This record gives sequence, structure tokens and C-alpha cells, in this order.
Amino acid sequence: MHLKQTITMAFKAISGNKIRSFLTMLGVIIGVMSVIVLIAIGQGTTASVTESISSMGTNLLTVTIQTRRVGGKNSMSQSSKGTVILELDDILALENDASIARVSPVVTGSLTVKAGSTNTTASVLGVLPAYAQIINQGVQEGRYIIDADVDNRSAVCVIGADLAEELYGTTSVVGNTLHIDGRAFRIAGVLESKGTSMGGSSDESVVLPFTLAQRMLDSTTISSIYVSAIDSASVDDAQTVVESFLYKKYQNESSYSVMNQTQMLETANETASTLSLMLGGIAGISLLVGGIGIMNIMLVSVTERTREIGIRKAIGARRRDILLQFLIESVAISGLGGLIGLISGYALMHVLENALGMTLSMSAGVAYLAIGFSMTIGVVFGLYPANKASKLRPIEALHYS
Repeated sequence: MHLKQTITMAFKAISGNKIRSFLTMLGVIIGVMSVIVLIAIGQGTTASVTESISSMGTNLLTVTIQTRRVGGKNSMSQSSKGTVILELDDILALENDASIARVSPVVTGSLTVKAGSTNTTASVLGVLPAYAQIINQGVQEGRYIIDADVDNRSAVCVIGADLAEELYGTTSVVGNTLHIDGRAFRIAGVLESKGTSMGGSSDESVVLPFTLAQRMLDSTTISSIYVSAIDSASVDDAQTVVESFLYKKYQNESSYSVMNQTQMLETANETASTLSLMLGGIAGISLLVGGIGIMNIMLVSVTERTREIGIRKAIGARRRDILLQFLIESVAISGLGGLIGLISGYALMHVLENALGMTLSMSAGVAYLAIGFSMTIGVVFGLYPANKASKLRPIEALHYS
């Protein structure tokens, strides 16, 4: 029997049971669609995080400090209870090193903000003026925090564009009064829109002078510091200076961590890659379930068509012809299901882009992998039913009714 005739018979058998064939495909469709969408979300997250970190520049150092008690007398600054206290002047002294350009401690929290009758809870950041240059954050209107605001604990703030829209319905709010935790603040500027990043969205935050934010948030300790090296070539030297400074303070390396942008990117990419693999694995399980469905239906089909197989063998069909026909049916169902799943996944990606607010992309490699895997599922799970059909003896098959 010619291959073309075998393929024709296989597709005729599929079209003869349209509803059953579609329901069999459904498992593969959902599986491929899940693989496409979940991996796209993983890749989109990776790209977003990488872009967010890279936008801060390649010379950024992030310091995280865990306050602890010490018993020794050699600490540079201690409270009466033995807790190491980082002073603002000590931190600013880091700028005297030739490898360090700017330093800013950061204090964060959440407070209630109100404009007129509209109020919400917003993320509050207390920073020094240098923070804007360290993370490449600009303002679209007005100005940023200045040294005089920090020195005088001035009741001024800079707010994110999205927060301004939410509270006032416009971003032209410079000079307006904003109440934060019941206290009146004058809006000095509106931040440039930067979108969502690992640490949240600056578009929905309020920036205050560091000294006033400490009082508003009732935070007397400094647990986060941002440091900008002179250039990317000086990052390692700057990191050594910062780590030496912190070790002298705490005498224990476990009390703090210093990460540069390269380390942050590597960590973020490793985490995102693991997430993508996990999501792809979960979606792959649904493909396996779809394969089991194909095997089940093909076994039913073999049973239903036992007499047909017997007649074909009696008039000269070879074992490989029967094997090939049922295998083609299985691969056609899984392949067509994979193609429909690919198109559906691509369409769903565009819907989710608007819902999630991130760019999702489907690489050609992922598309080929999904289709290839679905075809492989068809071969693997169709081989047993096809082999069973090919081994039927003509006499026994003809007696089947």
C-alpha cells in the first residue's frame, strides 16, 4: 500500500469522528497553550527584571544590614544596650573614597496619603538627594529632594506619576498639598515613570527627605544603603571599601550583605530561569495527560475497527501498513492539537500582556519545542495501540463483531 493512501485513510478515520477527535486533541491543545504562555511569562519576567536592574547602571552597590547586638567594646558606635548604630555621617564619609561617587541610606515603609477626599496607602521612601543619581531616577515636573530638605526636615515630597493620577487625576501637581499620615506636605516634584521593577513600582511611591522619613516611619536604624561607584571599573574597589567599613562596624560578615549589579543580575536570571523551567515543567505535565488521552482513544479505535483491520489484512495489507496508519492517526491528532495550541497560546499571550502590564514574547525555539514535543507525544503514546492493531490475526479479526 502506498504511503499517500495510508495517510488518506488515517485522516478519513479522524474526520469520521470529528467530536471525539477534537476532544482527544483538547488535552494536547491545552498542554501546548500552557507551555507557550507560562514560558512566555517566565521569559517576560526575566526581561523585565534584567531591564529594571540594568536601568540603574552597572556601578550600583546595594547594602542590606541586619541590626544585631554585640558584646565587645571595639565597635565604632554602640547604644547603651550594645546594638551597633550606623550614623548618617559615617555612611556619608564613604564618599571620601576615590572609588565611590555617591551614597544614600534608604528607609522604606507604607503610610496613608490623602489629597482632598481621595486617600490610599502608598509606599514611602526616605532618601538623600544622591539617591536620584544612584538609581538614574529623574523627575518629569518640579524638582527632587535637595540637601536643604534633609537638613531642615522640610515637609516636602516627590510623588510617582501613577499616584499623582490616582489622587489628583493629573500629573501637574507640583505645589499642591498632600497629607501623609495626617501631616501636610508640599509636592515638590513628580517622578519620571519607570514602570514596575523587583522592588515594586516607583510610579506609585512617595519620596521624602531621609531625616523626616525616619521620624514619620519611626525608624531609628539604617538597614539599607545604596552606593554608586565612580564607574563600572571601580565597582570591585568600591565593594571592598564598603565591606571593610561594615566589618569594622559589626565584626561579623553575617550581619550585612553587599551586592553589585552583576551579582544581582546573575541571581535574578538564575531565579527567573528556574521559574521558567518550573512553569514549563508544570505545563508539560498537561501534555503528558493529553498523550494518555490519545493512547486511550486509539486503543478504543483499534477495538472498534478490529473487523476492518481483519478485512484489510485478508486482502493483502501488511503489518507495517496497519502500524503506519494508526501511528499516522495518533501523530496527526497530536500535531494538529499542537498547532491549534500554538495559535491559541499566541493569542492568549497578547491578552495577558495588557492584563499583566508586561511584554510577553514567544521565541521560535519555544514554539518548535512545543510542536516537537506534541508530535513526540503522538508517536510515543500512539505506538502501543498501533502495534496492537498491526499484530491482530486476520482470522480472529474477521470473527470479531
